[in-house]
Amino acid sequence: MYLSIIIPAYNEEDRIAKTLRRVVAYLKEQPFDSEILVVIDGAKDNTAEVVNGLRAEMPNLRVIDRKENRGKGYTVREGMLAAHGDIRLFTDADNSTDIAHFDKMKPLFEQGHDIVICSRDKKDIEGATQAVPQLFLKRQLGNMGNLFIQLFAVRGIWDTQCGFKAFTTEVAERIFSRAKIDRWGFDIEALALARKFGYKIGIVPAYWINDPKSHVKLSGYLRVLWETVQIWWWLRTGRYR
Repeated sequence: MYLSIIIPAYNEEDRIAKTLRRVVAYLKEQPFDSEILVVIDGAKDNTAEVVNGLRAEMPNLRVIDRKENRGKGYTVREGMLAAHGDIRLFTDADNSTDIAHFDKMKPLFEQGHDIVICSRDKKDIEGATQAVPQLFLKRQLGNMGNLFIQLFAVRGIWDTQCGFKAFTTEVAERIFSRAKIDRWGFDIEALALARKFGYKIGIVPAYWINDPKSHVKLSGYLRVLWETVQIWWWLRTGRYR
């Protein structure tokens, strides 16, 4: 199997069906084999019922329905290690970065990149666009937080948090079998480990549409900063060996 698409889902009953149908429509046009793996993170709504109700029309859809909420990082990690594809891509349930962005990623993998990420920041790559941007406060918090992230964990990448990243099988298994962050800082950890292990990271521009129903709250931004410090400390003390 060439591509696994991992979609972490928490209380997504209102938008997961639309996203899955969009992903299926894209995959039907591709020449490679694929699977979709929805990992449900202890949802308290009808996310599981909605997803399971689509399985009859989506034969390549798999579901992990975990009843305990553990966080997005734990959920993506679970999906990455359960996937079967040669390339393992995680994307958000709101489809803010459309699945067709994989068209830009595929050539970079063919050129030998180990990881390819989308960025919403023009400082990373020309053409990055926030078609519907976040609220001003969230943008400012993100910009300040990124400077902190670059100082402690991942230098040279201005958008570590875009929810559209793909890894080869070997890299996914090596990184996510060692990762420890269960919540929002997991992207930073994955990229920091990629740098530690010397993997080649490619960046493609995102055409990103913000969904105002985002689950990230102010406390989440503060937690990411603390998790960044943890990652820095664990790297220095050999906790990832």
